[in-house]
Amino acid sequence: MNQNKNISKILYYLCLILSAGYLLTFLYSVFCLLTGFAVTPYKEDLYLHINYPFTEQPFLNIENNYSYIVLSFLMVLLTYGIFFWLSAKVFKVFFQSKLFTEENIVHLKRFYSYNIFFPLPIVIIASFFVEVESFIWGLVFIHFMLGIFCFFLANIFKQGLHLQNEQDLFI
Repeated sequence: MNQNKNISKILYYLCLILSAGYLLTFLYSVFCLLTGFAVTPYKEDLYLHINYPFTEQPFLNIENNYSYIVLSFLMVLLTYGIFFWLSAKVFKVFFQSKLFTEENIVHLKRFYSYNIFFPLPIVIIASFFVEVESFIWGLVFIHFMLGIFCFFLANIFKQGLHLQNEQDLFI
């Protein structure tokens, strides 16, 4: 059990770092795109460099097209930032002293709801405005399967909480 706690702690911190990276990049990109700070157009204004702060070094390269910027760039940064934040919460569940709690079930529910119900509609909406590459549909499927797996896990945790509460009544 100690091995599980160690692995889940490592994954928790890794997911927190990834989430922070995605969300900070999202916020920095929105700031740059709205203000024009650290943005350099190139190739006849077809593309944009979002530069590292206070430098001329390109940090991100994007198409200069509103549909692309919103649906294929900013939406991806935001949704994966949220995904990794929710993943961190799920991994945190597994190194708690008490596994079967209402709070832990809530974290699992949020994760499975997000993975089951968000990716497909987002990609379908995006497909009307930008080209969606075929591997994206594979990612949607993977997120759906992660959601289903976590749905089962949440139900197992509900049963465990129920049994734990029954056991507490007898003691």
